[in-house]
Amino acid sequence: MSAAPEPRTPAAAVAIGVFDGLHLGHQALLERARRRAGRDAIAVISFDPHPDLVLAKDFHPQAPLTPIPEKRTRLQAMGIDVLEVLPFTRELAALEPEEFVARHVVQPFAPRVLVVGEGFALGRGRSGNVPRLAAIGERSGFTVEAVPVVTLDGAPVSSTRIREQLAHGDVAAAARCLGRLYDLAGAVVHGDAIGRTLGWPTANVRLHDEKLLPRLGIYAAWVRIEGEAARRAGAMSIGTRPTVGGRATTIEVHLLDYSADLVGRTLDLELVEWLRPEAHFANLDELRRAIADDVERVRSLLVSGTRPPGPAATLPGRV
Repeated sequence: MSAAPEPRTPAAAVAIGVFDGLHLGHQALLERARRRAGRDAIAVISFDPHPDLVLAKDFHPQAPLTPIPEKRTRLQAMGIDVLEVLPFTRELAALEPEEFVARHVVQPFAPRVLVVGEGFALGRGRSGNVPRLAAIGERSGFTVEAVPVVTLDGAPVSSTRIREQLAHGDVAAAARCLGRLYDLAGAVVHGDAIGRTLGWPTANVRLHDEKLLPRLGIYAAWVRIEGEAARRAGAMSIGTRPTVGGRATTIEVHLLDYSADLVGRTLDLELVEWLRPEAHFANLDELRRAIADDVERVRSLLVSGTRPPGPAATLPGRV
């Protein structure tokens, strides 16, 4: 058994959950914690890896929607004072709810209120449900508030729903559930200059952290360059570049009306709309014409403010 956490500055409100995505449901929970804390500190307890990876027999590992560094940054921007990431192990999962709360909630933070989702449970056999947590809280000096599930278009907002939307390339629907555009951030690295040879130079982006990639294909994206306030329109490709014999999945973006060298700088790519699937073209001339069409559709969508014609009008995966 690992040693108990050292006492910290008290947090008036503590919220517990995986918080992968920090979507509208998570935001509602954290807003409740913020209201209950008033001007006092708020702490979030999260887990890594995802509990299902440790406990579920048929769980297929997937990259997170919000890697830990991104989660920490976003929580800070939301006014959360502390993010405590607990290594999720079978040992942690086997703790009785009373022991978990004493060691990881009361001793570190001594909160006035514990905020969880209405279906939340922790501890041995998920026995630490909301009624049991409330009983523990009554003995330990805090109240428990359970926040209802947020629904959108008649269905619960969840990380699973967002993952399914991204798998179909439906980044617009994912953005509605997230309350923001889904984004990918990374550093620009040297590529093989094929885009420049074709007359459409691209920035090759290597992600800072492992993060779930949406459906392969071409996207309209807003690009934020490190150190610049303005955002720029970009035609972005996520794929293996089959026309030139590629194998590994790469992320490339052509910035409209921009030609400066970006190698070494960080780009934040906000995905606006899926335009088309990745395709194998017979030759480089066909590829060049396809890129030109992609760029014009991005210009129509992001610069001119008119929706581009073509397959973007039909959501991928729903034809």
